[in-house]
Amino acid sequence: MTDISYLLGVIAVMTVATFATRLFPFVVLKGKGDHPTLDFLGRYMPPAVMTILVLYSLKSVELTSAPHGANELIALSITTAVHLWKRNSLLSIISGTIFYMTALQQGLFL
Repeated sequence: MTDISYLLGVIAVMTVATFATRLFPFVVLKGKGDHPTLDFLGRYMPPAVMTILVLYSLKSVELTSAPHGANELIALSITTAVHLWKRNSLLSIISGTIFYMTALQQGLFL
């Protein structure tokens, strides 16, 4: 099962499948850039996806026992503040992640 040719075959199939799924929308929707549905999706999908990711990340936070989600709340606040200040998603996500990982490693609020 762990034969190198088998593994290379699996990697090749996954590569083709990933490339095909990334290419498919561009091929199918070529020339339809001004469609109202695409405009709607382009405007509302990124915030919707980010909201779902935040909610999923916070679903297992234990609010009934100490530290009552303090690390998560502070990291979320830092992310929000940096985003409102700089309007840069990457910078805000990195800032909150760095705080959260540092807090976990240093044992802050545990």
